[in-house]
Amino acid sequence: MATSVRRTTLTLPAAPLGPDNPLPALRGGHDLHRVDVPEDAGLPADMARQLGYQPLRSILPTRMRDGYGRDRRSTDLDALVVENDRLRATVLPGFGGRVHSLHHKPTGRELLYRNPVLQPAAFALNGAWFSGGIEWNIGATGHTTLSCAPLHAARVPAPDGGEMLRLWEWERLRDLPFQVDLWLPDGSDFLYVGVRIRNPHHHTAPVYWWSNIAVPEAEGSRVLAPAEEAWHFGYERTLRRVPVPECDGADRTYPLRSEFPADYFYDLPDGARRWITSLDAEGHGLVQTSTDTLRGRKLFLWGAGRAGRRWQRWLTEPGTGGYAEIQAGLARTQLEHLPLDGGAEFSWLEAYGPLAADPATVHGTDWAAARGEVADRLEAALPRADVGAAYAAWLPYADREPKESLATGSGWGALEVARAGLDLPGTPFAAATLGPEQEPWLTLLRTGTLPAEDPLPGAALTAPAWRELLESAPSGPATDYHLGLAQWQAGDRAQAVRSWERALAHGAGALPLYCLAVAESAADEPARAADRYAEAAAAAARAAAAGGPHARVRHAVRTALAREAVPALLAAGRTEAADALLAGLPRAELDRGCFRLLTARVRLAQGRPAAAREIFDAGFEIADLREGDETLGDTWYAIAERLLADGGPVTDTIRTRARTEHPLPERYEYRMRPA
Repeated sequence: MATSVRRTTLTLPAAPLGPDNPLPALRGGHDLHRVDVPEDAGLPADMARQLGYQPLRSILPTRMRDGYGRDRRSTDLDALVVENDRLRATVLPGFGGRVHSLHHKPTGRELLYRNPVLQPAAFALNGAWFSGGIEWNIGATGHTTLSCAPLHAARVPAPDGGEMLRLWEWERLRDLPFQVDLWLPDGSDFLYVGVRIRNPHHHTAPVYWWSNIAVPEAEGSRVLAPAEEAWHFGYERTLRRVPVPECDGADRTYPLRSEFPADYFYDLPDGARRWITSLDAEGHGLVQTSTDTLRGRKLFLWGAGRAGRRWQRWLTEPGTGGYAEIQAGLARTQLEHLPLDGGAEFSWLEAYGPLAADPATVHGTDWAAARGEVADRLEAALPRADVGAAYAAWLPYADREPKESLATGSGWGALEVARAGLDLPGTPFAAATLGPEQEPWLTLLRTGTLPAEDPLPGAALTAPAWRELLESAPSGPATDYHLGLAQWQAGDRAQAVRSWERALAHGAGALPLYCLAVAESAADEPARAADRYAEAAAAAARAAAAGGPHARVRHAVRTALAREAVPALLAAGRTEAADALLAGLPRAELDRGCFRLLTARVRLAQGRPAAAREIFDAGFEIADLREGDETLGDTWYAIAERLLADGGPVTDTIRTRARTEHPLPERYEYRMRPA
């Protein structure tokens, strides 16, 4: 039975994604993965170069996806099944092509951590992400902006005469097309995955890729890779070389033997076979291997501390087993980006399948013997030469045109094909996929004029080619607003400010004011930023009150602006203005967790810590709480300190008492590093 590909429906409790944030994503949230490398870290030269190579300035042109909540309902999801007589892979094309399940038929084992719910959480670069399965991360350090976005999908002939499932899309952060081909040869226990990233431009582009595999986590689970050292990255934002398996007094290859979340990027020796596995107490689990281009391997663990357990429960149903992630990437670490020359490509083959090894050896104290046992069992199950041969057999099929469309992604690739006349064999971006988001840009391309929109928050394009078209277009509210976004993304902030000021002169409204407020904040001008935020919030409130056919979008702009303006007003000491801004919002908005927290912060700034504490005691949840955000804990302890100080100064003694007499309740414990 060679690979068959079929449609099906997967029904899961899911929280709806909701609308995207209407504000331009000038800041992609705080940078969790900023790293301070000690001078004596001894980084390899290529790694040191790639750590500083073209990090993102923002997540433009994409938007933040933060419109979801935590109320789940039974939802039918389109799914695609890739199957032979040994394995069954279930793929979600509408959610980044995630492999939701990999079921091994002879043993009845699920090889992945299969999340029983689909609960978005703020882990992707643009917000919405969910845990479980195998995800394909492209773009920049972090979870891809395509985590909860549809990909194109189709049937394609496979090298062995069966069928492949092809997934492809245009990645907007780096403006690059990519494809993922999945197939199961007849009788194979391994899912083959061919991946290709192409750079169709004339310039060199930064590239990032990590395949993240969620695996079940149990007390006896151990992660093994062919390495004696690793680069450790914790949420203290430092990178250091550590020994494997034991580090800081514990064997860190067992995910539950750490307290706090952490990354271990294994330093695989040159020439060694690339693999990583997670095996349970009986020696059973999943192994991933690849051709050598995919050089990096990593373990991510949540740890056994309160925060790690809390995050695990946050991402799934209470009482469900936890997970760790084993990962594979193009670089040694996820903090690096690689240069891809114009006209060139990266391509490789991955394989995923079951592994059974002697439990006494893989869980023994001899790390070399444990690694050797896995390497021998893997070679017996899937020889390294067979992986190379499968890659060579796949390459000629990477350009094969799809036979039958199974799912449709975005129209951004089709727009780039229309702009540049690109020829991308195997990954057609058909004109039929162009939609309303691309329509204004198609008009700019064809007529040289970007039509004005009401209201303004249309989808953005910020790449150099589109910036040039905007610079040549007649000045107007939409043109100047979007030109400012492109200039901001390019780092030309003074020009961006001038463009947004011109947009204001054209009557563009709240969004350019918001952009100018962010610019003032980035320039470390908190008072001027607060003034701009207040202006923007007032303009948004007036527009929302006007009603009309775009009332829903205008209300969304007002709410999103208020959420960003209140902290800026508090930072500038404008407490009463922040309070008045919150008071003007509808009650339904004020009842959301994010605004409950803001209200508590305002009460604290007003010198009313007891009123702020009442909000925490009543309880609230912030559906889009970002990974690593410490605002909940910081606010809780600031309230406790003020209560203990009783109007006097907050001393070190009071700070210590606050942490012992007012411990942070577990429901608010999300800290991913030691206090």
